[in-house]
Amino acid sequence: MDNRRRIVISVLLFLGVFLIGIAGFKVFGGRDWSILDAVYMTAITISTIGYGEVRDLSANPAARLFTVIFIILSLGTIAFAVSSITAFIVEGELKNLLGRRKMEKEIARLKDHYLVCGSDETAQTVVRELSLTGRDFVLVEPSPEKIQQMTDFVHQLEQESNRHLRFLYVQGAPEDDAVLLKAGLDRARGVFLSLPTDEANLYVTITARSLNPKIRIVAKGIDLKSHPKMKKAGADSVISPTYIGGMRMASEMIRPAATTFLDMMLRDRDRGLRVDEVPVEESSTLAGKTIAEARLEEKTSALLVAVKEAGTENYVFNPPLERVIKPGEVLIFIGNPEAREKLSELARKNN
Repeated sequence: MDNRRRIVISVLLFLGVFLIGIAGFKVFGGRDWSILDAVYMTAITISTIGYGEVRDLSANPAARLFTVIFIILSLGTIAFAVSSITAFIVEGELKNLLGRRKMEKEIARLKDHYLVCGSDETAQTVVRELSLTGRDFVLVEPSPEKIQQMTDFVHQLEQESNRHLRFLYVQGAPEDDAVLLKAGLDRARGVFLSLPTDEANLYVTITARSLNPKIRIVAKGIDLKSHPKMKKAGADSVISPTYIGGMRMASEMIRPAATTFLDMMLRDRDRGLRVDEVPVEESSTLAGKTIAEARLEEKTSALLVAVKEAGTENYVFNPPLERVIKPGEVLIFIGNPEAREKLSELARKNN
């Protein structure tokens, strides 16, 4: 029996015992006893104050016997109630304390993870994508109620995907340097900013960039006029939900088949297919090989769709098999999280 249920049962038992006391004293006390007398006797008996009997019970053995039984019953009920409340407080606090410490240790071990600042619908979409594609992240949110809502949201994702999803968070204001560092900003790969206002996103952009100059920052920009300011402040990319929504509506109208294909890919929770990317490191065995020699699809099941050339914004779509893979290039492919892990290993492995 959990502690919450024990407390409910304790309250119901207490009310039941109190009503039994009123009825018993009224019945065994005799006709001279009023309801108020019975309530008074019940209250002083349960509380063990013992101010004295309202009326003399020495000549009423039945009333005295009832009083003895009622005292024992009351003490047992009070003991059960006190133990339930104590267990609820102590075990709950202890569980929360141990849970926080365990979570802090997990966050301290993270590296190349992501920070999600905010908990609105945009942040929920980000959390969904990170969770379902197996990427580590830490939510930063000052409101305990919103953290609980996000916790429930992740639990729902677990039920839908039928797998365990790790959810880590730090309760605190994203504007606070100490909070961001506690979430591992100095070791993180990127930070998502989905705070309620452009001003808040702008301020945290400046803070995050000053704490980790190498981190990638993607911020939500409500007003399109604020986008240039955020980029000047250090954001790598600024996204407008309104603009994206408009583009999606246009795509649904003019390219419905392609849009449906992408939707099906995103909704497929069993395979988790995504358009993803992996950078090729200097030490990689892929560097210097042609795409045919690399045999990426055979080794990883990833479908290579494009290559971003090193140090430029040039993309080679559907690269030919004879094209040589070079260090610093980014391979863009379609695959599931397992394919991404295998391809990432090849892109950095040096045998």
